[in-house]
Amino acid sequence: MKKFIALFFAGILIASSCFAAEVEVKAEFDDASDFTKRANSEWYTRLDFKDNSERENASRGLIEGNNALEIRDSKGSVVWNAAKYNYMQYVKSQEIPDTVNPSLWRNTVNNSYAGLFKVCDGIYQVRGFDMANMTFIKTDSGWIIFDVMMCTETAEAAIDLMTKHFGELDIKAILYSHSHVDHYGGIEGVINKDDAADANLPLSEQLKSGKVVIIAPEGFLEHAVSENIYAGIAMKRRAEYQYGVRLKAGNKGAMSIGIGLGQATGTVGLLAPTYVVKSNEKIIIDGLEVEIQLTPGTEAPAEMNAYFPKYNALWLAENCTGTLHNIYTLRGAEVRDSAAWSKYIVEALQLFGDKTDVVFQSHNWPHWGNDNVKTYMANTAAIYKFIYDQTLFYINKGYTSTEIAELIKLPDELDKIWYTRQYYGTLIHNSKAVYQKYMGWYDANPVNLNLLTPEKSAKKLIEYLGDVDEVLKKARRDYDNGEYQWVAQITKEIIFADPSNKAARELCAKALEQLAYQSESGTWRNAYLTASLELREGTVHTGRYGSNIANMMQDMTMSMILDYVAIRNDDFAAQNADVKINLVITDTDESFFVERRHGVILVFNDETRDNADLSVTCTKMQFIALLADQSPEVKLEGNITALRKLFAFCENFTPDFNVIEP
Repeated sequence: MKKFIALFFAGILIASSCFAAEVEVKAEFDDASDFTKRANSEWYTRLDFKDNSERENASRGLIEGNNALEIRDSKGSVVWNAAKYNYMQYVKSQEIPDTVNPSLWRNTVNNSYAGLFKVCDGIYQVRGFDMANMTFIKTDSGWIIFDVMMCTETAEAAIDLMTKHFGELDIKAILYSHSHVDHYGGIEGVINKDDAADANLPLSEQLKSGKVVIIAPEGFLEHAVSENIYAGIAMKRRAEYQYGVRLKAGNKGAMSIGIGLGQATGTVGLLAPTYVVKSNEKIIIDGLEVEIQLTPGTEAPAEMNAYFPKYNALWLAENCTGTLHNIYTLRGAEVRDSAAWSKYIVEALQLFGDKTDVVFQSHNWPHWGNDNVKTYMANTAAIYKFIYDQTLFYINKGYTSTEIAELIKLPDELDKIWYTRQYYGTLIHNSKAVYQKYMGWYDANPVNLNLLTPEKSAKKLIEYLGDVDEVLKKARRDYDNGEYQWVAQITKEIIFADPSNKAARELCAKALEQLAYQSESGTWRNAYLTASLELREGTVHTGRYGSNIANMMQDMTMSMILDYVAIRNDDFAAQNADVKINLVITDTDESFFVERRHGVILVFNDETRDNADLSVTCTKMQFIALLADQSPEVKLEGNITALRKLFAFCENFTPDFNVIEP
């Protein structure tokens, strides 16, 4: 029984252990076409490349840099490599390769500065050691840390650099700005679970306890788990496209993603908050006043800004980031509320704008000077409000999502601003996100109510088109004319009808390369190039799967763990395998009646029933140990085969499904 359960939950280890590491890539990408060269050269007339203000901000306050930064895990594998981008700082604008959009090149240069930076007296950041920053704020006798990066290894490196300059850090509190993994995943590189304060104590007692208080906005844990566990496998696979984890860095490979150089591939952990902020409030941490502003539904479902009156400094989390952000992220997530996003930036301006000398955030670099701060915040609020308003404007004129994405254009002045350029989010996919939020997937055309699958549609389309060789001949002609989007679309249909068609795969790959080279968005570039790569080399396993899911489970609730069991259950296959189990968790004083009814797993909290097939009594850690193939002494009463029956129809998901082919 123990072995069976362990085999089932081995699949969970894949869901949230280590992120994908770079793997060997054999394919070589093409050069830029003449059309791509001309398209990229036009950016020099569109934007002011003589304006170096963002580059100055990116390098300002550097205490110690590391141009050769490479971070490895305990096995010697590279989990973060900023050194591979260092050469870009020394390339002059007129020497930027034709295979990179000049605007994206500039953003990559700005993101390539790695080291310890001074924001102002008392506030310091380690940047360029991960996708996100780690921020240190001085209290009376110690430090607050805002966000802890994505991985244990990168967080440890950041702590080491800070300690080198300021001595051993007496950490009073850690604040998670929001519920995305690149802001909490490195927690075990900063503190151990035993270092954390007791969440059962009032905040005042936690602050006096000598332990580290972990503070997060309301809803943090629920959203962290739902995004990274419940849909974790699918998001992980799609993130390989968004972050280009299979790509080499370079002129024909990965560039920055607007909020950093890419995704760290180390060990991810999770410690639950010991104090949850449920409304705007002021907190005194070791003599330092922190004014917290909740911003739910903005860049994350649970997020918060913070103002530090002592330093006239405003932390903007990921609500302002020095790039246009995602209202919808390509890896998949809940659609964000661009109207709320804009509203909360305006609210922050009203609350703190006149008394702020510097704004700093969880990605990219600060902005200094009160006038600059207010302009920066107002322009960022304006661009999210514009996308919201203009999309709804076109919705009410009857346009569909795809049509709106083609119509929408930024006002001239907003289009020229470097810190809201489309490096991460884009107008195209963000406007589609607003459409999705208000109108859903259906465009009101009944033809689209029940479309054939892409594979079935492709086969019928090719049947109607006739001679595939003739189609490819026309597609090559369109490729030579620079019609790369159409070439990618039509060859994709041939591939979905016949994945073995090498000519179609190669032509689609070539078209995607040119689209990548022209992209200002780093994530679009990564997606295009990853698809091109997989058309040539196929889908491969890219992950390094470890066992740290057990660490994350420690801070998941039992309800969350049981929810994930239900997600993995094949309801249709299990429709004739009903089972009833009582589960009693002694140390958390919880009880559950778990029933599979007509294939569907239902969990009834706070009750057990006499008609259960089996009763299981254990602690939460014993339950986790049981799932991790250890041997806890748990109490079983009844038919012990009921557990086997419950788990018999649960799938082990793997993040290697096809994306660019059926």
